[in-house]
Amino acid sequence: MSNYMIDHLSELESEAIFVIREVAAQFENPALLFSGGKDSIVMTHLAKKAFYPAKIPFPLIHIDTGHNFPETIDFRDTLIEKLGVKLIVGSVQESIDKGRVKEETGADASRNSLQIVSLLDTLEDNKIDAAMGGARRDEEKARAKERFFSHRDEFGQWDPKNQRPELWNLFNGRKNYGEHFRVFPISNWTEMDVWEYIKRENIELPSLYFSHERDCVVRDGIILAYSGFIKMKPDEKVVRKIVRYRTCGDMPITGAVESEANTLDKIIEEISATRITERGGRADDKRAETAMEDRKKQGYF
Repeated sequence: MSNYMIDHLSELESEAIFVIREVAAQFENPALLFSGGKDSIVMTHLAKKAFYPAKIPFPLIHIDTGHNFPETIDFRDTLIEKLGVKLIVGSVQESIDKGRVKEETGADASRNSLQIVSLLDTLEDNKIDAAMGGARRDEEKARAKERFFSHRDEFGQWDPKNQRPELWNLFNGRKNYGEHFRVFPISNWTEMDVWEYIKRENIELPSLYFSHERDCVVRDGIILAYSGFIKMKPDEKVVRKIVRYRTCGDMPITGAVESEANTLDKIIEEISATRITERGGRADDKRAETAMEDRKKQGYF
């Protein structure tokens, strides 16, 4: 790793830790949104460094759709036990059972948008006034519109045209009763930055991110993991492929890439040559041109 990359990563790390500490200073009851994906794992690592040798002073929140990869849940539980922090779990299935949301039906059904209600309910029930997430501006065009401190109104909604200026890294966390903020400390990181940082810090990840063999279904050019959560179409069949994941979401909607990259060095080399974004295989993002922004306006991550 070059000296430039080391300095670059150190600057990004310092910026992220500064934002995390600002959240702890400005808000009464913050939390960190944890999906079990690489970005939220890096966020947890940064939070640990920000307050070391003390423990992370706020809880982690996971919105469990019920369609998670088992590898992700196992990793989450192991990490929580190791860190000794509080975990709050919001359940999409519970929201469905209570009639708060209606589950989609059909072969392309997804619980992704159902997370919105579960997330907002979890934040309200636990009186969370700032929820930190691992979203980055390079992920998707709607993400690129976000500021570090993203204000949400009393309904949890985001207005991309009414954001506060953040000149000289001055963050305005003032809000009215019932409102809250989403905060994105690694906004300025790229996917490559994340992987280089994971390598530098020797951060453990779920096995999903490394090349492995599994049963898959190819749907509309997207390689999906075969599981009990996916409803097969008449012309589809299960095939065995060697794949890995660049992003972790629900099993029925998260696309894998065919890959032999089973080490961090190989993953970094692979990413440096690809021209497809990491969310290019997310079926939920392909529902509409503005799918992500529409979900975010309603209260999505």
